[in-house]
Amino acid sequence: MQRSEEERFYMTCRAAYLSVFRSSLVNMTSKDQLCTVLQQAGRNPSQKALDKYWPPGTKKLNFDDFCEILKKEKPAEPDELMRIFKKFDVNCDGYISHEELSRILTSSGEKMSPKEVDEIFSLADVNKDGKLDYAEDAVQFCRLLGSTVEQCQTAALEKLETDAKLKRQNFGNQLENSPQSLESQPELPAAQTQSKTEVETTQRKDSRSSSRPSSARSRRSSLSTAITMGTGSTKSGRLAEPKSLQDWHHILMRGCFYLEEDGTIVSLQYRLHVPEATGVYLTIRPLNLSPIPEKPSPWMCVDTALYLVTGNKTKEDSTLVCFTELRDKERFVWRGELNAGSYLLMPFTTGCRLMRSTKKTTTKTAQLVNRTQSGELELTKEFKAALSDIFEVIDLDGSGLLSLEEYNFFEQRTSGEKCDEDAWAICKENFDTQKNELTRQGFLELNLMEANDREGDPRDLWLTLEAMGYNRSLEMVEACPFVIEVYCEDVKATLQAVHLDSGIKMLNSAVQRSVTSKAEARSLKGHENVLVYTYKGESRISSVIANKSNQKVTVHINNEQSKNCVSSRGMSMFAVEVPARTKMVCQHVMASNDQLEWTYNCVESIIPSL
Repeated sequence: MQRSEEERFYMTCRAAYLSVFRSSLVNMTSKDQLCTVLQQAGRNPSQKALDKYWPPGTKKLNFDDFCEILKKEKPAEPDELMRIFKKFDVNCDGYISHEELSRILTSSGEKMSPKEVDEIFSLADVNKDGKLDYAEDAVQFCRLLGSTVEQCQTAALEKLETDAKLKRQNFGNQLENSPQSLESQPELPAAQTQSKTEVETTQRKDSRSSSRPSSARSRRSSLSTAITMGTGSTKSGRLAEPKSLQDWHHILMRGCFYLEEDGTIVSLQYRLHVPEATGVYLTIRPLNLSPIPEKPSPWMCVDTALYLVTGNKTKEDSTLVCFTELRDKERFVWRGELNAGSYLLMPFTTGCRLMRSTKKTTTKTAQLVNRTQSGELELTKEFKAALSDIFEVIDLDGSGLLSLEEYNFFEQRTSGEKCDEDAWAICKENFDTQKNELTRQGFLELNLMEANDREGDPRDLWLTLEAMGYNRSLEMVEACPFVIEVYCEDVKATLQAVHLDSGIKMLNSAVQRSVTSKAEARSLKGHENVLVYTYKGESRISSVIANKSNQKVTVHINNEQSKNCVSSRGMSMFAVEVPARTKMVCQHVMASNDQLEWTYNCVESIIPSL
């Protein structure tokens, strides 16, 4: 069967990992082990890279961590190797001696022995003249190194394909299925649009075919949940929009979900103050920035939600009040009564449709600046369009102007710094403003000034763009702008954007509580202290694992039998470690194609301690 690029990537991950460890559930416990397994995947990490992935205090990394690292560590390209050759040609004579090559080969990754350096030099020195010529020998060396990398990967994959025992042990994460292969499984007829739900729960000893060896399989129990969902494009039957909504007091606030390097998703939080008890109607939806009605922004399919809690700065003192359960196309809605007080609104997305792609892209890097005939710098049309969209995203109140507070949220996101009152006064003197706030034109002028300050060098401009979720083709692929709207029936509330360091922990706590308050707890047979909560919403299914025991447990998750589904984990099989007396969000699952029926079929199994 032809595998997708994503499937091949995960096969490479598993093959490399299992060539070093007996199971993908075994953790890496040292920096040397990380280096070894990366080399098995055809990478040659520098010491600096290893220090980045294994900072002081790190005790272990798991298979999931390895997969994320492998996405970031790209194989060495011939052009990159050629630049290294030139860098270490200390004599600048176009040749590299044995001594110079030795320094190259020991400057990154694991240090080679003198014998290994001799062997490499002998293979690369085609002319046998005792030195490497850039035009001939270095090219040959690059090809040799590239071939060695491919052979390393091929050998690991062949070992995985032929060794059935290794396959059986490989149940720490995805086996034969990736999100792509889940989508390719047979789907139910599209004509069955009537929503139907069938929940099947069994507690049993696992007697089916399993990737776990039989000796271990006989010692574990599992819990199976099957839910069939209808199409997700219809309006909620429980949704009741107030008829007089246009007469209610209305507040609008924008924001954006950003996908971080480690896979976490972050956004601003919002402080809502309600002066007295009133009826409230909350909505959140993705923000469409496309000027073409027939071609909406690609992130419009991303799911959104709002969690409203009381409390201030820690999850311990917060209480979940409500969340937007109901769906109206791309909007998610909550309607109810709120008492007078201050509330924290926390935007949320599952990550099912906002995750880093593992596919290699060969698109050309966009140009950001040009020089005019007079030699002056100007922003390209494409860069201006991207900056205009960024302006829309950071214009939180939608006024068409940027206040100092709004601009500082942008600065914190892109540079980690803030603009003080004096610097803002200088901005107002030099760039177009209205009402002491920066206009769209002023924002473009500010970015042109930054380009001029660096004489057209685009590197800092790219750092800004990448922080805002753009790729090198100026496509916003790792961010999702959204709009929050608050309607109050009797009073005028206030809504203010805030940034809380504890925001992610508070949000995770709220999500856990929303699931455990709505779903029934079911324990695994023989493990009464390990509970699984499965929440069925209108467009997603979320599960939480609660470990009430005094020792950590490892739970294996198998979504292989699900159809037309995508998991927030990005894999069909994986394992999660749940510390003692802790609750943990296991996964969120959504339809891959909203127009078709989908089936969630998950088996949670306890993995015995080794």
